[in-house]
Amino acid sequence: MDRIGTSLPAGDLRLPEQVEMIRRAEQLGYTDVWSSEVNATDGLTMLAAATSVTETIRMGTAILPVYTRGPGLLAMSIASMAELAPGRFLAGLGSSSNIIIENWNAMAFDKPYGRVRDTVDFCKQALTGEKVTEAYDTFEVKGFRLGVVPEQTPPIVVAALREGMLRLAGSRGDGAILNWLSPDDTRKVTGIVREEHPDPEIVARLFVLPSTDRDHVRHVAGRAIAAYLNVPVYAKFHQWLGRGEQLQPMWDKWEEGDRKGAVESIPDQVIDELFIHGSVEECKEKVQAYVDAGIKTPVLAVTDVGDKGPWHWLEAFAPG
Repeated sequence: MDRIGTSLPAGDLRLPEQVEMIRRAEQLGYTDVWSSEVNATDGLTMLAAATSVTETIRMGTAILPVYTRGPGLLAMSIASMAELAPGRFLAGLGSSSNIIIENWNAMAFDKPYGRVRDTVDFCKQALTGEKVTEAYDTFEVKGFRLGVVPEQTPPIVVAALREGMLRLAGSRGDGAILNWLSPDDTRKVTGIVREEHPDPEIVARLFVLPSTDRDHVRHVAGRAIAAYLNVPVYAKFHQWLGRGEQLQPMWDKWEEGDRKGAVESIPDQVIDELFIHGSVEECKEKVQAYVDAGIKTPVLAVTDVGDKGPWHWLEAFAPG
């Protein structure tokens, strides 16, 4: 594979350690690091700090939610990172979820497709340095102009699940960010993006559990799957992918408040499809299966670092 990335934050490392991990990832030959923005570190601070201790590693956000920063501030943030890491920053944008937007950030999760579309259009225009006065469908901007325009305009990639957003990622964005899917699912979704873009960036966060203990895999992966796939946007995604019948017992148990029963009702087949597990070598082979299915940049998220810790697994999955 040409590219291999790591996903941060990792484990319970403090922010300075996360920055050092990015520096070490570059030394080990990783081509990419992609940050997330949920409830730990924000998506930009660690990447900005890491620009001073790295030279080649590509940095991306997976993702910056389009609701939690105003359009102007978001364009400024993207431009600032592009200035710090010219030619090696990608702005990953997406709607996030109702949990993060409504429950944690006190904002309405309203018209997510339209808000992503309008934000991508605005940022593309603003990053040219052009003055923007535009009434979009989901917001209005009056007379915004970036004070510092990056010399190299960064690509904007879109977090996408179902067909509408996948087509948006290819037609208005420069590619797509994917997660929670199997290699077979990958073929389906990347084909849609490529119908809209001749050579899109395709990034996928892949959940990796390097263990051959089947009971441990089922416990850790089952809890993660239940936590994510009960979020409405992911539930609809997997219904669209065709897993509705397999996952309905989990959704029913979750709705009843039976969290333990929800985890126990997840079929082994679903765990095997959505989680990469096994020995390190077996995990690497499964990552290659995603690349063969159309992923350009696999980004490894080791979900259970155990006693060995995140530094060990960064070394273990290093390319070469």
